[in-house]
Amino acid sequence: MSMPEREEPYTIAWDAETECIVYIDQTLLPGRYEQMRCATVDDLARAIGRLEIRGAPALGIAGAMGVALAAARSSETDLERFSGEIGRAADLLRSTRPTAVNLAWGIERVQRKVAMAASVAEAKALAVAEANAVAEEDELTCRRLGAFGEELFPERCTVLTHCNAGALACRCWGTALGVIRSAVAAGKSVRVIACETRPLNQGSRLTCWELARDGIDVTLIPDSSAAYLMRRGEIDLVIVGADRITKDAVFNKIGTYMHAVAAHHHKIPFYVAAPVSTFDLARTEEEITVEERDRSELAYCGDRMLVPDDVKVLNYAFDATPLDLVDAIVTEIGVLRPPYAESFRLVKERGTRP
Repeated sequence: MSMPEREEPYTIAWDAETECIVYIDQTLLPGRYEQMRCATVDDLARAIGRLEIRGAPALGIAGAMGVALAAARSSETDLERFSGEIGRAADLLRSTRPTAVNLAWGIERVQRKVAMAASVAEAKALAVAEANAVAEEDELTCRRLGAFGEELFPERCTVLTHCNAGALACRCWGTALGVIRSAVAAGKSVRVIACETRPLNQGSRLTCWELARDGIDVTLIPDSSAAYLMRRGEIDLVIVGADRITKDAVFNKIGTYMHAVAAHHHKIPFYVAAPVSTFDLARTEEEITVEERDRSELAYCGDRMLVPDDVKVLNYAFDATPLDLVDAIVTEIGVLRPPYAESFRLVKERGTRP
């Protein structure tokens, strides 16, 4: 079965004519598909903070393009003052999502290019070119990753996934969903079980939307029913994305850890799909700040109050899954397996975050 061809905009892209960032507003899906434009770094920071742009690889592209946006729109003619302006823009963008490592990776990659420039004009050109390179490489990365990952899938299988690691989380194709797409394109019969992913429902709103449009068999479940389905023998494997991979843990959307524990108990393979840019092998789990999001995400559904005003809310956006619960990590350079201390040497040799 081949994937349907669609000529549609990328999740996030640079518009050279207007020198702005064009992106799909993911908060409007599935009810409305709409492209938005960011003409300032402040606009981009708000879009990232509101999760209009989300997903680790897409945030890497956003970070890179954010630096390019700051550079292209700058009126500074002095290189030193220009560099200071770019640095402040980078700091603002970096602060929006502290757990997702790709955001900082994309920012730092373009900043390093800007630092090589001998003039403001050269810095602007280098920033835009490097940001576009980050986006183009992401598509190639996801395609390679998908090709490696689909070999893990049997000819017929039911796959559980959590949150959204698809085209909307990248430039296109996706990481975990990219593996699923690649398996379907290879002729395998794949049925997907998508967790709703509370409290913002990225699974129901985004993953189900993507897969249904591609004609891939997808069924939505409450997050809390995944373990029961595993016990009933209705799940063959689990595959998720990642927002950061340290030397001892995988950080992903909150709820991932409980799926990993349940899969381990039921002897079901638990796989992670992520590009090398998501690795942060200089750090451990304890060194990472886990983002806590606003109380309102749990306390309200639209205008309807769900929690009394005097009740405290703890709303972590991510959790950490120890590597001993992960059976394999699919990357664009191959499938990494335990012992990860050995596998991660390959990542370091091929290059990761500084």
